[in-house]
Amino acid sequence: MSAEDDARSRLTSNKRARRLRRFWRMLPSSPRCKICTSPFGAPLGPVLRLVGKGRWPGNPKYCGGCFKDLYSHREGAEVECTFFFADVRGSTALAETIRASDYRALLDRFYMTTADILVANEAIVDKFVGDEVVGIFVPALAGEDHARRAIDAGIALLRATGNDGEAPWVPIGIGVNTGTAYVGAVGTAEHVEFTALGDAVNVTVRLASAAGRGELLVTQAAARAAAFPADGFERRQLDLRGKTAATNVIVVTATSAMSPMR
Repeated sequence: MSAEDDARSRLTSNKRARRLRRFWRMLPSSPRCKICTSPFGAPLGPVLRLVGKGRWPGNPKYCGGCFKDLYSHREGAEVECTFFFADVRGSTALAETIRASDYRALLDRFYMTTADILVANEAIVDKFVGDEVVGIFVPALAGEDHARRAIDAGIALLRATGNDGEAPWVPIGIGVNTGTAYVGAVGTAEHVEFTALGDAVNVTVRLASAAGRGELLVTQAAARAAAFPADGFERRQLDLRGKTAATNVIVVTATSAMSPMR
């Protein structure tokens, strides 16, 4: 089996990894390893450090065990995943109205809320970028229903941030897209990162930017993969930057989605 075939197998089916993530998630508390979700915080974090599950010094997003595994398998493969980008709407104007320390506290709350929802829906929290949170729903961890989980996470996040009412504590827009991308390790030496690259990822970035306050934009590809009941939802055709053809999306809000699909 080639390295790429091995990576593809690890990314599409890994029941042991799914079981371990569920186990670690039951233990308090955040922050957690980006991949396995083992806790770094008290009370168990100090104990887990003794067995190699503490933060990796070169990259504190990962525990020592996951980073060593990532480092020893520095390859990836093109697989179908679902990608999730949540973006604070009007962040520049918002930052002008409050103290810098209050703005940071607001972003920290947004990061924590989003990360908790993504992890609960079996996503990998890829990164925090400015006022945006990126999640990857990999089949090996989220299962074959990764698109459905991503949409559910989006609806849950709209509600958790108050975007189901007139006065959210943070206004956000979300993009969800399903497609094939390179997923795996990138970088060199001890700067290895687990991430996703490709057109499907870029489309999701553009969706989050195009979403209005309180909107979750779902591509047709994601809706089909999720068997999402799109009847009754607004449909929109977007001319996304860098795309030659229009992108058709379904517009979901916390009120238009009466309940998550499962």
